[in-house]
Amino acid sequence: MDVFVARQAIFDRQLKVYGYELLSRSCSDAVSAPGKDLMASLQVITNSFLSIGMENVLAGKLAFVNFPQELLGDERALVLPPKTTVIEILETVEPEPAVIAACSVLRQKGYTLALDDFVPNNGRERFMSLVSILKVDFRATSRVERRKLVKRYGPQGLRMLAEKVETQAEFQEAREMGYDYFQGYFFARPVILARQEIPVCKLSHLRILQQIHRPELDYPAIEELIRREVSLASKLLRFINSALFAWHQPVQSIVQALAEMGDQAIRTWVSLAALPSLTVDKPDELMRTALIRARFCELLAPYAGLGHRMPEMFLIGLFSLLDVMLGRPLSETLAEIKLNGEIGDVLLNRAGSENRMAGVYAFVRQYEAGEWDALASTTDRLQLSIDRIPELYLDSLAWSEQVFRC
Repeated sequence: MDVFVARQAIFDRQLKVYGYELLSRSCSDAVSAPGKDLMASLQVITNSFLSIGMENVLAGKLAFVNFPQELLGDERALVLPPKTTVIEILETVEPEPAVIAACSVLRQKGYTLALDDFVPNNGRERFMSLVSILKVDFRATSRVERRKLVKRYGPQGLRMLAEKVETQAEFQEAREMGYDYFQGYFFARPVILARQEIPVCKLSHLRILQQIHRPELDYPAIEELIRREVSLASKLLRFINSALFAWHQPVQSIVQALAEMGDQAIRTWVSLAALPSLTVDKPDELMRTALIRARFCELLAPYAGLGHRMPEMFLIGLFSLLDVMLGRPLSETLAEIKLNGEIGDVLLNRAGSENRMAGVYAFVRQYEAGEWDALASTTDRLQLSIDRIPELYLDSLAWSEQVFRC
């Protein structure tokens, strides 16, 4: 049985990634059913930790793994490395004596335990002496309850994690209350207080990103954009004269550098050089997410009958978070860089449900969020073969981490 495996970032108070929660569902039946949580969790453990290797999924961060009741006492779970695994006790787990005993064993073996989706007065307080992290559901608790939970359990040594935090206001509220960790899509939601102009440097980088993902590269246009931006020109010459190429004579012009590199190397280099400028003062995970979306869109395109439009699908994923990166409406940004037509319609959700590019973009976002029911419907509509989807997602993670380290 194949499984979908996605990940969602968990941040610390400095907005550095502390770990990733692994989100999973069986590919053969992406809907909930009795026993499905157990089988999906076991498959995640087997495939991710034993076959794929979690370094490709976690990039050195902690793995938060969901444990249904049946898995807590299952010895197969002990293949997980204690130092890098946080066991999440799901909200469906009842504090029965056998379960409490199983949790005690896991704690003794060095695992960190977290209590998932905690709300007050739900009978799960018996887990408190065993867990180190308390995850408070911001969608299911009031502001008063959230504050009381921090004041009650924080002094007891529990690390408080605010989950399902969807806005910057909720993130600020949770941090001020004293929460230690934060999970949700608050970091990828736009906060637009007033219309602001794009700085010249960022606008230049946006325009060159647009240029490199056209089906046919316009070398004179790319050269002109690089010539206008000193930082890009210096990065290009430093890159082309690095040990990666080992030329007999140094390359000393932008024209020569572009000619020597060729189309694919130019596309890769520009993505590396230009994108980081858009995420200054933003969480690093924002750039990672954009890169993952871009690569995943590109890899899925042939399976959706869009092999001839892979560059455009990459651009859709890459630009999908521009409103967050720049703090201004996406429609304004796309208009300024003249990214109109079908790509703009897809990004602005104007393309219609029958548009296949929009379908792939929706699939990527659903996968990222672990929206498995919606994903199943989109898979059917696009007539996607699911056999390689988990592999393509993991390839996207590995590619983005490689790019990010460069």
